[in-house]
Amino acid sequence: MKIIVCLKQVASRDSLLRIEESGRWVREADLSWEINEPDTYALEEGLRLKEKHGGEVVVVSAGPARAASAIREALAKGADRGIQIEDEALGRLDSFTVARALAAAIRAEPFDLILTGLQSDDLGFGQTGVILAELLGVPHATLIMAVDKIESGIRVKRELEAGWFQYVQMPLPALLAIQSGINKVRYATLMGIKKAK
Repeated sequence: MKIIVCLKQVASRDSLLRIEESGRWVREADLSWEINEPDTYALEEGLRLKEKHGGEVVVVSAGPARAASAIREALAKGADRGIQIEDEALGRLDSFTVARALAAAIRAEPFDLILTGLQSDDLGFGQTGVILAELLGVPHATLIMAVDKIESGIRVKRELEAGWFQYVQMPLPALLAIQSGINKVRYATLMGIKKAK
């Protein structure tokens, strides 16, 4: 099973935000960066599926050069390969433009499953994964709380409101937007960090 996980690098929650002199954006030099929290859950789910069913986990990240550190962290946790779409402006652009850049990179990789976080911690639109699925022409589901591989594809558990859940069977290839809290996220091991370098 080949799993692609989309990662976004966002400013850490404890970063002090200061506006640039132009007044159009924050001063990025003052920020510390980390992987978007919902994307860490998507990565963990991808790694668990790989451990259970075999295959490969490929992480894809779009953004400025500093996004390479997010890819290295994913490799240290157990991802097999990383693809970086380096563009300084992608972090500031709309969901459609980012999804189009991701789709162009992913089309070159035959895949069974794409995992994204439900939304990003910085902008919180929750649209990139859905748009990416549409651009690639694959079925998708959001608010995923569990993923099981079955003979005909996958069976997912979706979180609805008021404590309700929905179970859906989907063919592969597909895209899933993973809900935070689906699993317990692992830390990178010292050996994994050395290998990722």
